[in-house]
Amino acid sequence: MRVLLLVPGGLRAQLNALPAAARLAEALTAQVQVACAPSAAAAWSLLPAVEKLIPFDFDGSPSLADWANLLGNVREPDFQACINLASGRQVDLMLSMSHIPNRVASGGFSATSTVNASGGWPAQALAAYLKPLGISLDADAFRLSLPKPALAKAAAALPAGSGPALLLAPSGDGADWPASRWQALPALVRAKLPDVRIVEASRGGSLLERAAQLASCDVVLSSDPISCELALLAGMPLVAIGGRSDQLPSRQGVQAVGEAGALQNLSETAVLQALGLG
Repeated sequence: MRVLLLVPGGLRAQLNALPAAARLAEALTAQVQVACAPSAAAAWSLLPAVEKLIPFDFDGSPSLADWANLLGNVREPDFQACINLASGRQVDLMLSMSHIPNRVASGGFSATSTVNASGGWPAQALAAYLKPLGISLDADAFRLSLPKPALAKAAAALPAGSGPALLLAPSGDGADWPASRWQALPALVRAKLPDVRIVEASRGGSLLERAAQLASCDVVLSSDPISCELALLAGMPLVAIGGRSDQLPSRQGVQAVGEAGALQNLSETAVLQALGLG
């Protein structure tokens, strides 16, 4: 059986779809193909169950030729189901000309089943799209399966010592926690936990290398959305600076601290308390 996923959006949107794709592959013994923007395709390298990626930028004003090419990719294999997270007349026209019998979407004339996704953690919200296929989804039970060589390389690069490794992953944008407070935090943490190993999140390398570095640590403190999503998918303890509690899974060790848009008001003391060092 083959299942097609149409996933618009950037890297974060693709990461949020990983648990649903993995569940489809498992529950239906299915081969999964994904259409997404080439710039965000790296997310799918973390899921071995994906058979093929179809490069298509839903948000990039695709031409008529682009849509025709996508239709060719969609009609060639024998897809039995499609999870469509895109919207618009063009995608409906394309899917209505396909031979896919089960087409799940939030709306549109091409859908054979329409759903209302719930709020909360976006990865879990995709449970609504799997339900018409008779499949349940517990996104919080999903875990990234990272190659052992990548994990070993990341572990070897950690600072020496036997203390817990705390990964710091600032977003570095204008809405981040002030840089001066990020810089002051390691000394404050060491004052509470002398043997802690402070790890700065890698900005270079592949997404797989970033995920392996993160999974090799013990706790993640991040204001970077991609690092936060990787931490959640890896099952890591996470303190999400500027995150929203209602956008995170209800899991022990996962919490938000600070208010997005007002992070200049977030104190180091509050962050230490969130880390359990108050």
